[in-house]
Amino acid sequence: MSKISIRFFNDREVRAVWDEENSKWWFSVIDVIGALNEQNDYEKNRNYWKYLKSKLKKENNQLGSVTTQFKFMAPDGKRRLANVMDYDQIIKLAQNFPNNKSAPFIQWFTYSDETIDGKSKIKAYKLFESSLMDTIEVGTAKGLRQIHAYLFGGLYDFAGQIRTKTISKGGFKFCVAEYLESALKKIEQMPENTFNEIVDKYVEMNVAHPFMEGNGRSTRIWLDMIFKKRLLKCVDWSMIGKKDYLDAMRESHYDPAKIKELLRNALTDKIDDREMFMKGIDYSYYYEEI
Repeated sequence: MSKISIRFFNDREVRAVWDEENSKWWFSVIDVIGALNEQNDYEKNRNYWKYLKSKLKKENNQLGSVTTQFKFMAPDGKRRLANVMDYDQIIKLAQNFPNNKSAPFIQWFTYSDETIDGKSKIKAYKLFESSLMDTIEVGTAKGLRQIHAYLFGGLYDFAGQIRTKTISKGGFKFCVAEYLESALKKIEQMPENTFNEIVDKYVEMNVAHPFMEGNGRSTRIWLDMIFKKRLLKCVDWSMIGKKDYLDAMRESHYDPAKIKELLRNALTDKIDDREMFMKGIDYSYYYEEI
């Protein structure tokens, strides 16, 4: 089984596959070409890579002879072998790219793993195979605190701790801090036997927003765990666009219809699929990028 990770540069996917034998990530060259050229057309990116590869070979640049390949999902829905490069090779490719997009790409590429989110995301990947998954309480505030503590432990001093300050975002004020404990107890008691009940509970937990930071990333995992336990389903988050999700969540406190529609259409029975979990983490963290 391969571990596929997705990063987003200017809202374009840059996929990577984990090489267990060599303990490193390999990045899709076609995705990087698309990011650097701001091009979404797969065939155009593929043809551009052929041109660039030939150009690099003529210049005796070793990048023109890259032969390492892994399977990625192609536009036709089938997994096909595609050229990949490792971390250092991708930086060199960007440096040799004949346009002015390489500088911001390199800055993003080299910096993304060193941010709090980057480090937290790596911990989130490991959660799937962690023994902690079997000890987390499903559907409770304690379970959400366990998830938050795991994702942000050592990164935030308030990891796993309920906030004591009132916070707001985009003009919306979340649950007042002095009422938060009682609100969480009420949320815990909400039923979670049907799809609608589960999403209603998720919406209320979002309104509570119990942590100073990291609420969305933690609560989406919390939601998937409830779906898995009660419905034997989870969410394929890659089917939900960032803008659609954020717009639906902003509306959800007074009308949850839109978020219910998005989640219902994205449900899958691949609850034990490691790649599905990792893809979910990638999109979950992508939703939080400004």
